[in-house]
Amino acid sequence: MVFRARHMEKIRELFESFPVVGIIGARQVGKTTLARQVVDQCAREYHFFDLENPEDMARLADPMLALKDLHGLIVIDEIQRMPELFPILRVLADRATQAAQFLILGSASPDLLRKGSESLAGRIFYYELTGFSVDEVGLEHWQTLWLRGAFPRSYLARTLNASVDWRKGFIRTFLERDIPQLGIKISSTTLRQFWSMLAHYHGQVWNASEIGRSFGMAHTTIKNYLDILTSALVIRQLHPWYENISKRQVKSSKVYFSDSGLLHSFLGIETSRDLGGHPKIGASWEGFVIEQLIRQLDIEFSDCYFWATHSGAELDLMVVRGATRLGFEIKRTCTPRMSASMQSALDSLKLDNLTIIHAGEHSFQIAEQVRAMAFENMFEEIKPLRR
Repeated sequence: MVFRARHMEKIRELFESFPVVGIIGARQVGKTTLARQVVDQCAREYHFFDLENPEDMARLADPMLALKDLHGLIVIDEIQRMPELFPILRVLADRATQAAQFLILGSASPDLLRKGSESLAGRIFYYELTGFSVDEVGLEHWQTLWLRGAFPRSYLARTLNASVDWRKGFIRTFLERDIPQLGIKISSTTLRQFWSMLAHYHGQVWNASEIGRSFGMAHTTIKNYLDILTSALVIRQLHPWYENISKRQVKSSKVYFSDSGLLHSFLGIETSRDLGGHPKIGASWEGFVIEQLIRQLDIEFSDCYFWATHSGAELDLMVVRGATRLGFEIKRTCTPRMSASMQSALDSLKLDNLTIIHAGEHSFQIAEQVRAMAFENMFEEIKPLRR
């Protein structure tokens, strides 16, 4: 087991300001394990309800009666299975004397948990838990993390074959059980085909019309499929940054798998040798580094953008925090160089600085506002951007 101290500290901080904290994340990403670690460190009374356990569901047959007299920390796992709890949590959270605080766990984004977002507005903070990061597993294991992905059971599997099998089982269960439990009625076969096609678009600008033609479906239907996988937190949509400048700018999102291991499963990549010879290795590396970078910066994905023009200038990642604008380029090379595209991004976007994260061993300055940073140095040289 990996002790996830950074996430536990964040949960403790959030409870200082909110009566309800929601941990959201993809299925099997470690939400329940983290909640039990929080409970183990809790110096007060606690109560744990797992809504996949029939006994706990029976205990909550009358939710108000079951919860109103409880004190301490109340953990409710898989909250999406019982959305009628949200209005009751609002009532309990608004009591004059807060006898209890609530930690709720869900396998979907706040947008998909719409009832909770509405009834608990101002009372809840949703914290997204992702899979393991390099600083949790150790820098010496980053290549294993990239190949297997960040889901705990995939990364910690005793053998590579066991990791591959776990991911195949996860995909099947996710499509056949988890998606229907979220109230989404789409054929698992159709959604699997769509998800598989997305693997080949990983790191590319999204074109709903092009994919719609491949499926023989309207682009609006295809966009709905993308939004479903995004809300289930297995796909990322990196939105474009555009502003009033003379250049014609791209206004469609880029799509990324949130987990490199799932991407590799859909691409048929099982071993390091498979990955090294695959045409999507560059895109896989880019997505992996972006995920790790965002976690290292300690920012929300919503604070991140990419930028591109129709003339070819582009920037892989732009982080906006107040008046600060930071640019990042991801290059799987040992010899990073300044390019005309980077200079265009630096000038057009008025970036405070531009960092080229590369696969070499050394970090060095390229120009006054441009630094080349070795990926393995990123975890010491990149500092969090706290609000």
